[in-house]
Parts: sequence; structure tokens; C-alpha cells
Amino acid sequence: MLDSFVAGGGVWLDTANCYSFWADPSGVGGASERLIGAWLRARPGARDAVRIATKVRQNPLVPHSWPDSAEGLSGRAVHAGVEESLDRLGVDHVDMLWAHAEDRAVPLEETVGAFGELVTKGTALRIGAANHAAWRVERARSLAREQGVEPWTALQLRHSLVQPRPLTPLPEAGHRMLTAEDMDLARSEGLTVWSYSALLWGAYVRADKPLPQAYDHLGTTRVLSVLDDMAGELSATRNQVVLAWLMRQGIDPIVGASRVEHVEQALAARQVALGDEHVARFAEAR
Repeated sequence: MLDSFVAGGGVWLDTANCYSFWADPSGVGGASERLIGAWLRARPGARDAVRIATKVRQNPLVPHSWPDSAEGLSGRAVHAGVEESLDRLGVDHVDMLWAHAEDRAVPLEETVGAFGELVTKGTALRIGAANHAAWRVERARSLAREQGVEPWTALQLRHSLVQPRPLTPLPEAGHRMLTAEDMDLARSEGLTVWSYSALLWGAYVRADKPLPQAYDHLGTTRVLSVLDDMAGELSATRNQVVLAWLMRQGIDPIVGASRVEHVEQALAARQVALGDEHVARFAEAR
């Protein structure tokens, strides 16, 4: 799948030091980074073909004990987490380092300083905030300016075409939905926006992967009807239209895949000619 991704013009690999502690018998993360590291070692020149993004904050320090033992975002935890990630990946730097979620037990000044130090050292070329409230990101950027260090320049939040009912709690611990405030901040400050769970685990196209209960409302029904119409008009799959809809708004979707054909289909979404009128039709359906 990684070979197919690069062959198709894919560039960014987004992972995290905690992936996937919930499924690994060890009870801790690191498996995803080790796999990418093994792939890089087996493919001379692959490091120059890709950009690597990883995250710190959520890796359990005690096996099978999350979130109680999650590493957090103290200066010490950030530096230690990154060093361990570099070792697993077999690289001397990452192209993007994310703060995976907020850690309000640690002064924001400390976290900002640690991330800034990593950019100064060249360990991380860019830094961003995942699952953070917009006001926390703006506060962190202000603190970075005060400290004279690199600020967060990217946001990563959960977002897709269909939306859960307003104020409905998500069953996925730690997920934070993209809001209008996040987009306002991004546009005013020139931040890039990445969206995860963009395809909702295959729910748009797989009968065995139904949408979560939180998405069961009339707005979803209307949007899916428009999605079907649009997929037919554009000779594309539902997934490709969803990805094109995100990219049309300047949002970079993160796609998980389990087969080579999934990778190829996702990359083909870049050729789907979605226009402003299509975006407007989706907006009206909500």
C-alpha cells in the first residue's frame, strides 16, 4: 500500500507514536512508526519521496493503561516522545509534529516552548495542534511569539461531509470535531487544516460499516441523497466525492486504507471536478 501511495503521487504519511495501542497486544503504541521505518529501510530513496507527520501526547507509559498513563505534553514528555519516534522511524527529523490532544495539566507555555525547541533543532520542520480548541491554538501562537519560537501552523480535527447531531457526544475518546471557529482561525492566520476520519471508516461505501448512531438524522439522509446524485454525475465513487468536497474547501483529508485499491481510489479523488455549485448543493441539503 505504501508503494502504491508513492507511485500514485502521494506524499504525506500521517501517523502517531500511540498507534495502535488499543489493538496491540503490548498495550502500547509504536507499531505504526516501526512499520513505516521498516518500509523506509527497505526502499532506498523513499525518505526523499515522502513527508512524515507523527504525534505525541497519547502513548501509554504503562501497558493497557490509557488514558491514565498517557505521556502528556510536558517538555520532558514531548522531547522523549519525539526521540522514541525518530528511533522507530529510523529518521533524523519529521516533517510535521502534532500535539495529539490538549494537556491542561501542563502549562501551555511549557508545551509551546518544547515544540519550538524541536523546530529550532531541526528535529521537526513544522508543528501543529490536533484536537485542540481554536482559542487554545491562538493562545499558544501568542505565547510562541512571546518566546520567540516557531508557532503551530496547522490544525488537525475530525471532519467529513455528513455531520453528527449537534451537541451529540462522540463515542471515540479524544476526537474533536472541526468547527466554524477553527476554520475562521485557519483562514485569518494562514493555517493549514487536516481532517481525520474523513471517510468515516468506510461507512459511505460499505454496507458492513454503517454510520455511527450519532449521524442518524434527516440531514444525513438528505446529504447522502445529493451525494449519490453527484457521484453519478461526476462518474466517481461516494468516497471520491467526499474527498473532493473537503479539498475544494482547502482541507487536506487524511485517509486510512486496508487495500491497495483503496489507496488508488483515494488518490483518484484529486481528478474529481467538484465546483462551487456542488458545494452549494451539499450546503442546501443540510
